[in-house]
Amino acid sequence: MLSPTPSPTLDRLQPGESATIIDLRGDTELIHRLTALGVRAGKCVQVLRRAAFAGPLHIRVGTTDLMLRLSEACCVGVTSARC
Repeated sequence: MLSPTPSPTLDRLQPGESATIIDLRGDTELIHRLTALGVRAGKCVQVLRRAAFAGPLHIRVGTTDLMLRLSEACCVGVTSARC
């Protein structure tokens, strides 16, 4: 039996791409932090920049700009469709 394929994550998006957040994964502390910053299911997220050498992502959620580590961005499940 095949396991369902996991949804793509925020760290896979390239600058200029946008998607809708569908879920948050990780420990409770990280989920609470991301939610407090406005990163929650149903919101549109756009990747503005990627730092060199596996540095953080500059993203926009609504009207808020954030910097997320790649280790945090890989905990944010997104749809592949643009929003």
